[in-house]
This record gives sequence, structure tokens and C-alpha cells, in this order.
Amino acid sequence: MKLDLQRRIAAKILKVGESRVWMDPDSAEEISKAITKEDIRGLIAQGLIKAKPKVGVSRARAKMLKSQRKRGRRKGHGSRKGAEKARTNKKRKWINRIRPLRRVLKSLKASGKLSSQVYRSLYSKAKGNFFRSTAHLKSYIEKLKRE
Repeated sequence: MKLDLQRRIAAKILKVGESRVWMDPDSAEEISKAITKEDIRGLIAQGLIKAKPKVGVSRARAKMLKSQRKRGRRKGHGSRKGAEKARTNKKRKWINRIRPLRRVLKSLKASGKLSSQVYRSLYSKAKGNFFRSTAHLKSYIEKLKRE
């Protein structure tokens, strides 16, 4: 049974595309008799014609991959496209290293574990790229205390 006219009118009324118009297959005879907009509105009210829900692309897989990358997975050699400096530039790398170092030095000085002179020398060393990480800084301080 051809219901093209009814589908077109229903699409206009429901403000959706023709492909999103659902018609009750058991009531095809009744739907075919509806030829005016008013008739179609009545069928929509009865629930014989409805708009199908929008179909979107699921983000579930993308979210899972993103959460894994956040945890440090999927970042091996096979997943890399740019050079090391293209992936994180030198300045950002430096910022990520120096800020924690300065934070640790500041807290140690505030707690009284470092004198001003030692703090200043360690601060200068940090600025001069002497320490690889906060762990390296702490081990260096331990070594200083032992001597």
C-alpha cells in the first residue's frame, strides 16, 4: 500500500524527515484513508503515526579510549605520529618539571628543613636544569644531610 502522501504530510507536521516517520503497519488501511493534514493530526494523536528517535553515533567507545589514554595507556611507539617535541614542546616540558621542584623547595623552606642559603643554592640548581625530578631533588637533599 502506498502511503507516500501521508508520510510526507506527517513529516511536515512532526517537523522531521520522511525517513523518521513511523506508521503502524497494522493500521495501514486506516492511514491510507487520511488525506488531509487534519486527518494526519488525528492519527498522530491516536499514536498510529509517530516520529522515530534521532539516531546518533555512540560516544561510548571514544570515551573509553580517552579514559585509557588519560591513565597513560595506548601511548606506545605504534600510536605516536609526531616527534617528541611536536607532542609536547620544550617549554611545556620544562614547566612540568620546574613547578613541582619549586613547590617542594618552597614547602621544605617553610617547614624549616632548609636554611635560606641551602634553599637558594638548590633553587639555582633547579633553575640550571640540575634535577631530573622531585625524587632526584629529594635524594640529593638526603645525600647533603648525610655529608
